[in-house]
Amino acid sequence: MQSLIIFFLYSLYVSYVILLLIPVVVLFVECITALLPNKLSHNYDKITYPSVCILIPAHNEASGIGMTLSSLKSQLTTQDRVIVIADNCTDDTAKIAHEYGVTVIERNDTLRRGKGYALDFGLQYMKANPPEVVIFIDADCIVHPGTIEKLAKTAIFNNQPVQSTNLLKPPQPITPRHAVLTLAFLVKNLVRQRGMHRLKLSASLTGTGMAIPWFLINKVSFASSNIVEDKQLGLDFTLAGYTPIFCEEALVTGYFPQQKKAGETQKTRWVHGHLETLRSQLPQFMKVGIFQKRLDLIAIALDLTVLPISLLMMLWFVSAGFSYFIAVTMGIIWLPVITLIQGVLILIAIVSAWMKFGRAELPTRMLLSIPFYMLWNMGIYWSFLIKPQKAWVRTGRD
Repeated sequence: MQSLIIFFLYSLYVSYVILLLIPVVVLFVECITALLPNKLSHNYDKITYPSVCILIPAHNEASGIGMTLSSLKSQLTTQDRVIVIADNCTDDTAKIAHEYGVTVIERNDTLRRGKGYALDFGLQYMKANPPEVVIFIDADCIVHPGTIEKLAKTAIFNNQPVQSTNLLKPPQPITPRHAVLTLAFLVKNLVRQRGMHRLKLSASLTGTGMAIPWFLINKVSFASSNIVEDKQLGLDFTLAGYTPIFCEEALVTGYFPQQKKAGETQKTRWVHGHLETLRSQLPQFMKVGIFQKRLDLIAIALDLTVLPISLLMMLWFVSAGFSYFIAVTMGIIWLPVITLIQGVLILIAIVSAWMKFGRAELPTRMLLSIPFYMLWNMGIYWSFLIKPQKAWVRTGRD
């Protein structure tokens, strides 16, 4: 009986090691592929600029809406429209937006809370006079010069949803925690997106800096309380046969919150949303992808397996510890070898991403704080097992 239990536990651990290899390899391939030159770029100069409407959902964004609208001002043509959705606001968001001469519509619905419902409200308003392309911008972002034109032309040329580069900057002076957060966000929203683009595979929609041709708006549902509605939109468009593409040249940036509590709220929403999406939709995408022989769906499923870097590293440390124990007590060497390979692949992926894309802004000494960052996140991962976040919670503003 004892030997049977040992064999069962050993088999369980072997399965764990093999399964962990999947996200590690996917992360490695995406990060290394991102280093390759872009051979898929197009010249959109000859494309006629389409009619554009910029949709900005805003819930109590009085502190940042002016910055966002100012960054848009120089990029707008006479035919462009900007609509701000003042969603359940109790501050001066609507008043400040009016001062910039944009259209402001107010939504008051305390039962259906969440960004998805606000977006749907704006889209319903636009149906009377729809544009050719809708561009979604968050109300706390800086839209860098040329971004609107690049997104609009890319969307209308390809007839697909488009995602810009979406990055968050650390507050200054930079702290070790914010340095690691910045690196993790850089890997997720630039490096991996760039790698998928080089492989001619689907981009992930990240909520801001998204452009969607109007004829695609009714292909999916926007009205949702999903805490990661942007990720869900990308998955829904892919299932519908309209794979999102990445436009690296378009850039939207924001800032991580300085307050620790606000940072934890933001991180919890991202992590719990990703893990729940992975749990609930990975089997569906893999099944449909295999039966329909759709590489894009299989690629999306594999991309979903890539866990947040800190969680992936924690799981690897557990794997390494047990592998060493098994090697010493049972003399089984191949498990530590696989674990060592996993560690090397993770290290190469992260270091190569940092050296290529983050070395200028993120000092080497800050990266030494990664183990402490992992400990900081343990509570977030544990809370997903005990009480996963279901409701959308707005991140506090500085």
